[in-house]
Amino acid sequence: MIAPLYDIYDNVMSWFFYFFGITFPIYALIGLIGIKGFLKITRYEKGTSFLYKLNPVTKIVMGLVVMTIAAITIWWVGAILTVLGLGIYLTLTDGKRKFLLGLYLTISSVIGSAWGLATYTPAYILHLAFGNYNPVVVWVWPSYFAVMGYQHFLTLQGLEYGFQVSMRTTPIFLYSLILVMTTTPSQIVRALSKIKLPIEVIFSMVVAMRSLPRIFDAIDTSVKMQFLKGRGYGASKWKMPIYMLIGVFYAIVPTLIYLLRGAKYTQISADTRAFRAYRDRSYLYDVKFSKEDYIMLALFAMGLVLAVIATTIGYGRAIPYVGY
Repeated sequence: MIAPLYDIYDNVMSWFFYFFGITFPIYALIGLIGIKGFLKITRYEKGTSFLYKLNPVTKIVMGLVVMTIAAITIWWVGAILTVLGLGIYLTLTDGKRKFLLGLYLTISSVIGSAWGLATYTPAYILHLAFGNYNPVVVWVWPSYFAVMGYQHFLTLQGLEYGFQVSMRTTPIFLYSLILVMTTTPSQIVRALSKIKLPIEVIFSMVVAMRSLPRIFDAIDTSVKMQFLKGRGYGASKWKMPIYMLIGVFYAIVPTLIYLLRGAKYTQISADTRAFRAYRDRSYLYDVKFSKEDYIMLALFAMGLVLAVIATTIGYGRAIPYVGY
């Protein structure tokens, strides 16, 4: 009698953990950040801190340097970069709000990455990552979970491995959002034009920057219209993110239609402004490198040198990545 009850408990809890790994990161994104939160961290707001005064090229270099350092050094360097990035958010306009949004985004990313990698990473990868691998089993999955690619054992080392990998990706999008939140598209066009980057590449970056907040704005409007029509009426506070997620799903089609229409207007606007009519263009306002830019670029160069030195003496990427 005890064995069948244990089998039921084992299966129920396994499916609970399975859906937790899938739904919690999404629930955190929708429930804690929300569509308005994504709109907040993907559009430019005027500010006065030093980041708003930096040349856009400097901020692009910052993102590339952070990506390189996080990739080649040991995982706790990425963790330090993540903490520093969240601290930088406090210097932005409405910094406390953006800090919380960045923190929620970080938590969702870390839990999603760690849980996902922990369940799929085979034992031989963990052995390569930790050397003398003595697994500490946290949970045993039912045998039929192998159909979904799950390893039979969920180990503490697997969770640690997933957390370490997440520390290599999390700082990248945190610092990338800094460029979006502190730079106007026109500033990027002027700055990148001066370093002779192809205008087609510049135009693609600008269109992407302008489209991202429009996407969230269109989704937000569509979801609100659905709620006005009664979706989620009378639902509890904990169920509202579920209804919001359903609303986002139904908002995909109208958002795509809105973006396709916007692409037409973007083309018309580019043609009326003689886009690519001349090899070079002149601008009313010039974007120059300031003293602060040279200081930051020097710091980035020092960071890269220190990262290479740390990698050389043994503080480099010691854990292998798993591809699926």
